[in-house]
Amino acid sequence: MFGIHCVFGRQLVSSLALSRVSYHPNANILRQTPSFKNFSSSLKARPKQFKFKFKFKLKSNSNQKSRRSFPLSKIVKYFFFSAGVISCSFAAALAGFFIFDYTTYTPPVVPENLIIPFDSLNPKRGGPENLPILSKNLDSYDSPDKILDSHKPKLVILGCGWGSVSLLNQLDPDQYDVTVISPTNYFLFTPMLPCAAVGTFDIRTVMESIRSLVNKVHGHYLCAKAEKIEINDRLIKVKDLNTEQFFYIPYDKLVVAVGCTSNTHGVQGLEHTLQLKTAVDALTIRRKLINNFEKACLPTVSDEERRKLLSFVVCGAGPTGVEVAAEISDFVNEDLPRLYPKILRQEVSIHIIQSRSHILNTYDSAISDYAMKKFASDDIDLLVNSRVEKITPEYVVFNQKHANGDVERKELPYGMCIWSTGIGLNSLTKSISDDLKPHQRNRRALETDSHLRVIGAPLGQIYAIGDCSTVRTDIGSHLEEYVENFIVKRHKSFFSFSGDEKDIHVSEDDIKNFEVTYYQLRSLCQEIEKHSPLAAEAMNLADDLIPKYDKSGKGTLKFEQLQALFKEIDSKVTALPATAQRAHQEGAYLGKKLNKLARIDESLPEYQSHNKDWDDTVTKPFKYKHLGSLAYIGNSAVFDLPGHPFFGGLVAMYLWRSIYFSQSVSLRTRALMFFDWLKRGIFGRDVVTV
Repeated sequence: MFGIHCVFGRQLVSSLALSRVSYHPNANILRQTPSFKNFSSSLKARPKQFKFKFKFKLKSNSNQKSRRSFPLSKIVKYFFFSAGVISCSFAAALAGFFIFDYTTYTPPVVPENLIIPFDSLNPKRGGPENLPILSKNLDSYDSPDKILDSHKPKLVILGCGWGSVSLLNQLDPDQYDVTVISPTNYFLFTPMLPCAAVGTFDIRTVMESIRSLVNKVHGHYLCAKAEKIEINDRLIKVKDLNTEQFFYIPYDKLVVAVGCTSNTHGVQGLEHTLQLKTAVDALTIRRKLINNFEKACLPTVSDEERRKLLSFVVCGAGPTGVEVAAEISDFVNEDLPRLYPKILRQEVSIHIIQSRSHILNTYDSAISDYAMKKFASDDIDLLVNSRVEKITPEYVVFNQKHANGDVERKELPYGMCIWSTGIGLNSLTKSISDDLKPHQRNRRALETDSHLRVIGAPLGQIYAIGDCSTVRTDIGSHLEEYVENFIVKRHKSFFSFSGDEKDIHVSEDDIKNFEVTYYQLRSLCQEIEKHSPLAAEAMNLADDLIPKYDKSGKGTLKFEQLQALFKEIDSKVTALPATAQRAHQEGAYLGKKLNKLARIDESLPEYQSHNKDWDDTVTKPFKYKHLGSLAYIGNSAVFDLPGHPFFGGLVAMYLWRSIYFSQSVSLRTRALMFFDWLKRGIFGRDVVTV
């Protein structure tokens, strides 16, 4: 009845008042009085209104009950609906997979009416050593596209690393007859090589077939090794690794991208160490790592021998050395206790020997400090200010300099030693460098100009990219040329010349007597930066160095003073880093430029006969843009971004993963990377060795 009062409002109150019914708000009933008949009659006086209101109230109560039970029923309904959709989608996807898989099985097809180039089966002999010259490949006529390309200029690429793959991705398939020569038939994703060395990744995850990349440009691949370049004859001496026989490959343009070797730094005994540059190196390290743990479990091994087996030494604290040590530490902390006797965890020791006072010394100091603290917390022994003297089969002998200046000679026993420091010339680049002396002066890499052309080679024929090369910014040697061009462009302000620039002749005396003001020096520096973009940062030091060479205080510099000034600027130019990022940018730059050169091939021979610098006409010099450096340091990562260093724990690690995941060269390798990370999280790292 209280509910009826709430609904009826004033009408019920008036009815109660007329019928003299006593109403108690706190009671659940209406107490009857002797005049209850009057109340009944008052209700009957409005039967329709009362009935309507009463029914409305009952309906409202029913709706409230249904609303309270509605969410549960709807959840159940949508649960079964979603389960049905998911099941149907999975079944459809599975059916689609089997249908697709069915289409991949094709009956054997024997090609008919094959056209095989005669020169590929019976190559002519020639060259300095009278070897077979492979002018056509076995697959030169396999498709209409290859037949057309066989008449195009021959572009030969040596190596299949980052630079080569980046170049192939930029090449126009219809411009060159492309041949790639490499002893390995795969591209190796080197940033993830430390992961493969401890079983986080399967080795095939970081490998991509080079043939699949070469086919995109209708090219050819030869699994062989380039031994020597006959520059005058435009021939490459190639070695068949199976039969040890040699043959020649002709070229119109040659790209050298063969990488580098580790620098020994004069250390004896490196044959006892392992390196991490190839897929074979990663497999060797993994096999050695697992075998040492298996040997340490045997009862015949003494405590001293066990500690030696489980002592892992990394020489060099650059990105590769740091990441290898971090991956070994992850394996020891995450997988060793799960699979091996727990006593092994107490006996394991990881050491990093670094010649500098910090690890990752090319990174921001804050990053270096963070990495050192992280490794200290992970029980990784950092031996800084230490130089390796020699390596024996049992010990790493090194000299460590203490804070007080004293040098202590130490011996560190090891079960596995990894050498990861410095770069050097391999046999092919050393041969090219020796043939081009005295133009080549660098002992560690081939020197190129700002257009990536090998210095000393015929103009526009041989290029070098990646770790095997370095860009020379020898401003002092070309200063006369820069000054001459500057005088021609500024002839009115300098010498009050008149007429067209082509009629102006600048003599040697004009150059020797040349004087430049501070303001004009800035303009000269800007002109030089256009030809040598890599020297742009060092050019900013010119203003600070002027007082050092303007001893008279006249506000001008003579040519001799300019030479001394730019020689000092040359010494401050930073060499390009030997990284995948740099090789990738060089390959992309060279690929675009070769496309432009091919499009004007009809007019090119005329200019080549006059030694025209056609590369400079077609494109601007190569300019390296540093996007930052990354490093994995054990469930953490560091990012040395320009002006914004960043480091952290798992969040940074997942960001590090996502960056390299996006840089992978194919959908296949991305899928394998994802499943390997998933497998590591669910099952752990694989410790099986073959």
